[in-house]
This record gives sequence, structure tokens and C-alpha cells, in this order.
Amino acid sequence: MDIHDDIDEGRRHFMLSGALFVAFSLAPAARALAQEVIADEGAAVHVSKETQMLAGSLKTNPILDAWIKITPEGKVTVFTGKVELGTGVRTALLQVAAEELNMKPSLITFLTADTGASPDEGLTAGSHTMADSGSALLNAAAQVRGLLVDGAAKRFGVDPRTLTVGDAVIKAPDGRTMTYGDAVRIVDLHRKATATSPLKDPATFRVIGTSLPRLDIPNKVTGGVSYVQDMQLPGMLHARVVMPPVYDAKLLSFEEAATLRMPGVVRIVRNGSMLAVVARGEWQAVLAQRALAAGCHWSSGQPLPDRAKVHHELKRISTQRIEIANTRAATAPATKTLTATFLKNYLLHGSIGPSCAVALMENGLLTVWTHSQGVYPLRDALAEMLSMPKPSIRCIHTEGSGCYGHNGADDAAAHAALIATAMPGQPIRVQWMREQEHTWDHFTPAMVTEVSASLDANGHIVDWQYSLWSSSHNERIVNAGRLLPARMLEPPFVSAPSTPMLQPEGGGDRNAIPLYSFPNMHIVNNFSPTMPLQTSAMRSLGAHTNVLAIESVMDELADMAGVDPIEFRLRHMQDPRARDVIQLAAKAFGWPRRPRARNRGVGFAFGKYKNLMAYVAIAVEITVVPETGQVILDHADVAVDAGQIVSPDGIRNQIEGGVIQSASWTLYEELKYDTQRIRGFDWSSYPILRFSAAPRSLKVHLIDRPGAAFLGAAEASMGPTAGALANAIFDATGQRVREMPFAGEGLRQRIDA
Repeated sequence: MDIHDDIDEGRRHFMLSGALFVAFSLAPAARALAQEVIADEGAAVHVSKETQMLAGSLKTNPILDAWIKITPEGKVTVFTGKVELGTGVRTALLQVAAEELNMKPSLITFLTADTGASPDEGLTAGSHTMADSGSALLNAAAQVRGLLVDGAAKRFGVDPRTLTVGDAVIKAPDGRTMTYGDAVRIVDLHRKATATSPLKDPATFRVIGTSLPRLDIPNKVTGGVSYVQDMQLPGMLHARVVMPPVYDAKLLSFEEAATLRMPGVVRIVRNGSMLAVVARGEWQAVLAQRALAAGCHWSSGQPLPDRAKVHHELKRISTQRIEIANTRAATAPATKTLTATFLKNYLLHGSIGPSCAVALMENGLLTVWTHSQGVYPLRDALAEMLSMPKPSIRCIHTEGSGCYGHNGADDAAAHAALIATAMPGQPIRVQWMREQEHTWDHFTPAMVTEVSASLDANGHIVDWQYSLWSSSHNERIVNAGRLLPARMLEPPFVSAPSTPMLQPEGGGDRNAIPLYSFPNMHIVNNFSPTMPLQTSAMRSLGAHTNVLAIESVMDELADMAGVDPIEFRLRHMQDPRARDVIQLAAKAFGWPRRPRARNRGVGFAFGKYKNLMAYVAIAVEITVVPETGQVILDHADVAVDAGQIVSPDGIRNQIEGGVIQSASWTLYEELKYDTQRIRGFDWSSYPILRFSAAPRSLKVHLIDRPGAAFLGAAEASMGPTAGALANAIFDATGQRVREMPFAGEGLRQRIDA
């Protein structure tokens, strides 16, 4: 009997029936090429020469039945090591597998990241899911189908090219049939993938390229069980943690007796400065946490940076100078030079649901349900923190309400694991409070970028000098010390050193190298291994700020050259696919627009995410309210080239969401803090874009390229949106704003001046 026969795909994460299934991946244990870990830590993935030619994550998980399992009874289960973060990839990956298996998606059980079942694909991050896991599944499914057809052909004694396949049934010209279940009895799928696959002609695709209804949406819109925050297990207890007031504060004492007497309180768990209370009911845990926190005494801890001096200090502490581009060529002399400095402040992830996890220690095995973006790295860190063997810990991804990068998911999982191991046999649910989610977030770093660009007499860019300063955009979990609770234990674990993420992916320097063709270009990443505030990965990393800076300067240079901004971009762009999206966005928007009314403006920007993933060009129209500095995004047209499109609606959803989120970051968001505390602890002190300010009209225009590689699109619109907004604000007000957030009191004062 196959070990996955009894999996309930729909609710397997939540275990509502209380039953567990045990499964083990048969794939080699090499860590997948998760770019944010590889680039940051310099980790090496050792693959043989023959596997280097495999597609996507097959390079590090080459065994076919690690991806696709078929039972003799005909049940087909497809696995991915990636996770669903609200981007719709679970549906898109299912479409990919169904297409090449020639099956209706409804006939397939599809399971996401689980250290007890799925291949290890490292992190779900950097818009790599379709490029890595999608490519792997496309080829694995094609090879599995090919092997099964070949096996059936041998049994039938016919040429495999004469057989047809539909919904897991192989049919011969004479009417004989064999199911996938029958075929797998004579074909061993426990074998390595090959470099070539019997891929279908994209012209015959019936599932790829269609907008399949999202698997994760029905429960979310009907109030059903959707997230780890909704999870319930029989006998589950609720825990709340008490966090220090500031970084490095040590717990000196606390009042225990009164809290233990409160209704429903079961236990207080303490290890060093990690303090938690466990209760039978959730509200009982909340009340007990408040009481416990009020009676705590802490050491002074670490002061926070001065908000007014943080960008100056960032340049001082950035001790690693990394040259990422340096090209030289003879050109005409420069006649005009533009210099500009752009500033970004710290931002929150702002996850709608505070970080949450459920853990159960039973019979020496620890199971953790978590919305972590990397269940395997988390499992490894938990094993180190708890001094447990890795096979004794199982991390199962369960969607969380909100993500956008490295938020508190891993830390909440570590809290749950610590409490569960102290209370074996009882499921423990930990959810952070809102103020904890905001004040102990892994903030997106503040940044400084400086540009100096020169034009010749003919209006061509002949020199481009660019420098940026930033602390780490990636403190992902690579050891126990990267887990916040582990650093609070006695003795504490120590975080792995911060190291820069390398090009071509990059971290703070992501997209710092323009895709435009400049004869002379020098780009330097000034990296700080120390951090004034705790930071890590936020959607798009440095690309948001770098594309903003590049595209703002491109507009200014176009103005200096007396050339239309789009024509100016095209004269410096050689990539034909980039030219296509620029021209499509301009055409859809109706560029150039007629003279606009007062306080209205238009802007344009372009970017190819990481210079590796999806191409995006965007034109926007805005209204500025001069009395308040409010900026309203009235309309946007976005053109996207993401290669072969799997789900048109899925890409549109991600681009639309990216435009809205980037508008929120660029116009309104800024972390409030002083040298004593983080002050942006709730939604009133950390405002985000409201529904009332959402774009009035947002149209996404897709360029499909059948047969082309999948290009990740989830983060591709962040930078271009910021650049287009900056250019539109100038068009509406004549003001070049260079420090985010752009809207609000600062813009009002500039207009008044």
C-alpha cells in the first residue's frame, strides 16, 4: 500500500479528524537552490554534471517519484516543496502537472511543502516558484507520462507513438486500455529524471494558459478554515508569549503566582528570557499574558537608532564595498550631468494575521504546523535549538494570513516548539499579539542610493554611476540563532553572521544594475553586516528602491534631453522583450496624454525583476490633493511578459496586488520609532493604503509566450510602480520627491513652498 493512500488533500494540513499520516520523501536530501539562502550564506549545492542539466528544482531533487506518486489503484499524488502564500501557486503548479500528465486537475491530489512528504525546495521566495518548481513539475510529469506510455506500449506490443492518453488512461488503437495504476505496476518511477523530456506541444495545451479557479479561495471568502490561525486540534491549549521591551533586554524577574491563579491558566513556561503562559482558552491566555507582562522586570537592553540620523549612520556602518558592475567604453563627451539621492525608511511587513503556529510533541516526535516560507530550513534550526535529531521533527506548511517575506512565522513556530516540548502530549497554539507582530518584525531595511548620470550632446546616456547603502535584506533561517526565541534562551544561541546576497539575484542591490544599455557604468553595493534595527526579506528586497531610483532618473534625463520619456527609454533599450512591454503599456495607456488638469499627472516606469524574471512596464495617472499632500492613484495600465503563462488570472492578481502594495509603501508607509522603542505598534501608528485610496482603475495586459520559460511575476511590479508614481508626482506638482513615503505632510509642504 502506498504511504500516501490515506491523505486527505483538502484538509491534510489541519488534521481536523485528529489522524496523522506518516510519509517520507525518497528524494536525496540536498538543499534546493533557494536563492535567498544560497546568495546570502554562500551555501553550496553539490549536484553531479548529469543533474546540472535538469530543469528547475530537479537539479537538487532528481528522483521522479519525489514529485509524482501513483498507486497501483490509480491514485495520483503530486508534490511540491514550495508553499502557497496567497499568490495562487498551488493552483498554477497543479495546472502544470495536470497538463503534462494529460489529466483533469480534479483527479490529482496536490500537496505542498512538508518535511515528511515533499521534496526539499528550500524557500518559497524571490518569485522562483514557477521558474524552479513549475519547471521541475512540467518535466517530471512529462517524463512520468512518457515512462508509463512506454511501459504500456511494451505490454501491448505496439509503437508508443500510436497510444493516446487521457485522464490517467492509456489507450491503444485497437481499443485496449491501461490505467496509470496498471502501468505503474510494470514501470519503476523511483529513478532519476533525464535532461530531456517528452514535453507536449504548447499549441495543444488545454490546462496551462487557462484561469483555473483557485484552490485556496472558496474557504477564504466563505469564512471556512483557511489559515494556521484557524487551526484546531482536540485538546489544544493556547499560549501567549511575553516579549522584551527592546532588543537584548534580559528578563530579571517576574511575578508568577498571581498569573497561575487566573482562570484557565495551565502553566507558565520560562527558559532564560523566553517567557510564555499557557491556558485552556485563547482569551484566557491573552488576559494572562497581559498580567504576566505587567509584572516583568527587564534589563535596559539596546538603544534604537536616531530616526533623524539613520541614513547618515547607515553610510557609516556599511563596511563592505562590493563592486557589482564596471564597464568602460569610448563615448562622446558628456555635456550634462544629473545627480540625485534617494532615501528609503524602514517598513513593516504588516501581515494581516499575527504570526501563528501549532506544535505537538508526542512519542518523541515533534510536529509543527507553520506558515514559514521554508519548512526544511526551519526544521533544521528547530533541531539545533532543541537538540533533537532532524527526523524527529516534522514541519508542515499551513497557510498564514499575510506574509510578503520574512515575517514572524519562523519565530512563532520556534515559540510553539519550545512550549510543546515542555508539555508533551498536548497540542500548543501560539499566536503573537498585534503589537508583537509590529514591534518584533524583521523590518525591511532603510536604504540610501546615489546616482550620477551624464548625457552627450545628442541626448544619449554616456555615463552611469550608482551607489547604494543598506544593511541585510536576508536574515533567513540558516541556524538556530536566526530564531528570535532561541536568542532569548539561557544560554542563548548566536545568529549566523550577516553576509551580502550575491548577484545576479542580489539583496539590497537587487535590480541595481539597469537593463538599459549604457557604455560606461559603475555600480557599488555598500553592505552593512550590522543592523540598527532587526531586518530581513520583504517582497522584492532592494528592487523596490533601486528601480524607483533608476526610473526616476531616466525621466529626469529624458527631460534634460528634451525627449519623450518612453522614446528615451526605447533608445537605450536593446532587449526586444523589454521593448515589447514598454510599447504595450504606452499604447494601452494612450501615451502621451493630452495636457492634464491642475494637480493631475502621469508617470511611466519599467523593470525586469532581478533582470532574470518577469518584464513589467506601467503607466499611471494620479491626482494630488495639495491641501493635504494625499496622492490618489486613479488609473494604471501594466504590461507584463512572464514567459509561458500558466494562469492568466493568477498573474493579473499578483501584478494588481503588487501595484497596490507598492503604492502603499511608496506613498504612505513608514515605521515610527525613537531611541527608546518601536512606536508603530498598531494600524493607527502604522498606516497602510486604505480601500478608499485603492486605484480606481487597474488594467493588466499580458504577453503570452507559449513554450518559453516560466518567469516569476509575484514581485515584479513593486519597483516599476514606485518609479511611475515618483514621475507622476513630478508631472502633477513640479516637485521631485526623493524620500519615501512621498505623500502626506512632506509633499504638502513642498507644494506650499
